[in-house]
Amino acid sequence: MTEFADEELEKAGPTPWYSGIVWADVARIGLAAFALCTIVVLLTLHYVRPAPPTTLTIATGAVDTRFYVVAQRYQKVLARSGITLQIVTTAGSLDNLDRMLTGQSGVDIALVQSGLADASVIGASDLVSLGSVFYVPLTVFYRNAHPIERLSELRGHRIAIGPEGSGTHTLAMSLLKANELGDDPHTPLLDLQGPDARAALLKGQVEAIFLTGDSASSETIREMLHAPGVRLFDFPQADAYARRFHYLHKIQIPAGGFDLGENLPAVTTNMLAPTVELLAHPTLHPALSDLLLEAATEVNGGATLFQDAGQFPSAVVQDFPLSADAARFYKSGKSCAYRYLPFWLATLLDRALVVMLPALLVLVPIIRYIPELYNWTINRRIHRRYAQLMALERESLGDLTQPAREALQERLGHIETAIIALRLPGSHATQLYQLRQHLNFVRDGLHQPAGEVSSSG
Repeated sequence: MTEFADEELEKAGPTPWYSGIVWADVARIGLAAFALCTIVVLLTLHYVRPAPPTTLTIATGAVDTRFYVVAQRYQKVLARSGITLQIVTTAGSLDNLDRMLTGQSGVDIALVQSGLADASVIGASDLVSLGSVFYVPLTVFYRNAHPIERLSELRGHRIAIGPEGSGTHTLAMSLLKANELGDDPHTPLLDLQGPDARAALLKGQVEAIFLTGDSASSETIREMLHAPGVRLFDFPQADAYARRFHYLHKIQIPAGGFDLGENLPAVTTNMLAPTVELLAHPTLHPALSDLLLEAATEVNGGATLFQDAGQFPSAVVQDFPLSADAARFYKSGKSCAYRYLPFWLATLLDRALVVMLPALLVLVPIIRYIPELYNWTINRRIHRRYAQLMALERESLGDLTQPAREALQERLGHIETAIIALRLPGSHATQLYQLRQHLNFVRDGLHQPAGEVSSSG
């Protein structure tokens, strides 16, 4: 008989590994794990940054200014990554700063000359800087028979400092006030700027002019140096100015820097220059911050007469705090994904990792404890029947009437039917048959009179 049974088992083949698994239990555990991971993912999506926008707006300056030209070059670099940079022409740095401070102008980023915002504005604002991107040289030309060494020597002369509200006017007033000329009634200050200021100096209508930005380009300086009777002011106190005004930097122009043939200037000349900062709102997406700084590196990183190669963009900021994303970029550059993958793909991967990491932190422990959860589910069914059996046995103690005993026997039959119907894997067969043995023990007790049960116990 045993040999025949063995032959039948061999014909049937090996039992599949999955035959003893109760798949309904596995499905319930899997659905619970999936629901928990879904909740974690949804919570993560609620707090994680959305995908970066595909459009940015930058405030620059008037058309054909350096601010505008730089923004156009940024526009081309960003377009390679599928980002559209919309350029908004403005009246200049102060207008750009006002638009950023209001927050309602639709401007995301702006080029702003440093030194224009006072401490109260900076303290009340949440604007951040992505760094300095280039210099805005300050140039002072004057007419005098002999060179002068201090701005205070312009006392009593007519000086063109640009219209009120311009970056040139703000900077010039700061320097003149430091030389006690800002409120001097004997020193007329005119609002001429750019070509009008240069023409007035050449015609003798003013004795000195302050120029910055495009009005102080290398070509303009070269042209003015060739004008009869016009001198370029050398700042021998440049170090002192840079110490007193934190946003100013000393720039040394070597002899012949503007004109080698004419050796202009004839000696090394000190100039002062604030920087232009790229300002942004703190909500700027980190990926776009990296793209902007990458564009600034490409556009502003070359060597010129006023700067060394690789000097810009710079983490040295003057007015507003450096953003955390910009600080990370200056320290370690772009992340690995953005360095080697297309921007759209790197963005997708970055968000996927941010979302999936918390889910994995929940899913991995669940996978680890799935066997224990599965065993707990199976054992719970067995223990439930044990609890019913123990309750029935307690009720059987003492003297029972025959109808009461028959009722308990009927309940015991229902428990036995439920036990036989249990879907259990083969790994728990021992516990199942032990339960049935214990059920038969209780049944035997019900068939005996109460006195015999007590004496047998």
